[in-house]
Amino acid sequence: MTDKPNDISSTPSGDPWLLTPGPLTTSLSVKQAMLHDYGSRDATFIDLNARILERLVDIVHGQGTHVSVPLQGSGTFVVEAMIGNFVPADGKLLVLINGAYGKRIAKICDYYQRDYLVQESAEDVPVDTDQLDATLDANPDIGHVVVVHCETTSGILNPIAEVAQIVARHGRSLLIDSMSAFGALPLDAREIEFDAVVASSNKCLEGAPGMGFCVARETALERTEGNSPSLVLDLYDQWRAMQKNRQWRFTPPTHVLLAFDQALSEYEAEGGVAGRGGRYRANCDLLVDGMRAMGFKTLLPDELQAPIIITFHMPTNPEFDFDAFYDGLKDRGYVIYPGKLTVADSFRMGCIGRLGAEQIEGALDAVAQLLSQFGIDKIK
Repeated sequence: MTDKPNDISSTPSGDPWLLTPGPLTTSLSVKQAMLHDYGSRDATFIDLNARILERLVDIVHGQGTHVSVPLQGSGTFVVEAMIGNFVPADGKLLVLINGAYGKRIAKICDYYQRDYLVQESAEDVPVDTDQLDATLDANPDIGHVVVVHCETTSGILNPIAEVAQIVARHGRSLLIDSMSAFGALPLDAREIEFDAVVASSNKCLEGAPGMGFCVARETALERTEGNSPSLVLDLYDQWRAMQKNRQWRFTPPTHVLLAFDQALSEYEAEGGVAGRGGRYRANCDLLVDGMRAMGFKTLLPDELQAPIIITFHMPTNPEFDFDAFYDGLKDRGYVIYPGKLTVADSFRMGCIGRLGAEQIEGALDAVAQLLSQFGIDKIK
């Protein structure tokens, strides 16, 4: 951790701690990196941009085979760009769905009029690899498969390695939405074959929101020329433009990139995937153990729980008022997230961002205070 607050009920900048899936609490030094103005054609900024793109490829060990392409906007912008670029107009995509973000990819296909099939599991069940194998056997016209690495709807971890093996064995191409996992959970391009993976600056890499990126197999990206139905979301054109002059085609989010460069330095100093993922796992274990001790029940069993965000069943105690619970936590300096499930009434608490044991323990203390205030000894 690069900064330690004087009071665990608020960040060094006086804001509440964000136990959410993003945007997240960032370090003071990441915030301070944005206190500068850079011209987009300035040599210093161009060098910074090139450094960021190289670092992103390094995270997945894709040196020599993969390239990274940045894009303005939120994570969904680059997910949409991936679908529009890598799935040609006459192609067919298999969408593996077990949550809201898989469903959003299907909606993107509807907008772009891309042919697709859906393989859907419940939100608390990983994608079915046996069914995937059978579906690819039965549908030789499917050229691409897309999967969400960690489905933020529930916090479930999907079996990326097994999915990749099946897709490769059938000779199809894999696309990965790793928005909530990139940088914290292992994804090694030398072991897991994928054509493209997308993520954003403001999740596990702990930068500011405003930039997405795609790390793609260079040979696969070369084949996407002319596929994009959008000018601004054309990853191939963005990549080619940057090869020529290392500059963005359109005005880049300069302050976001300054913050991201600093965030990546802090990521590397923490030990990369092992260090960042290890802190998140410790946060997750502490949070789950503490909430269970008060009677809260997790949606997922431990073996399916990614150390990103935890879904808790909504208590059935008549004294429990979620709105008062949410507001009470915020008043004490902790912001959580409402549920997004169809299978259960729930709420979510994240364990990523610039959080450590002190903040998780502080949040647990705040939960205990509110239960006492509600007159609840233990959640039923």
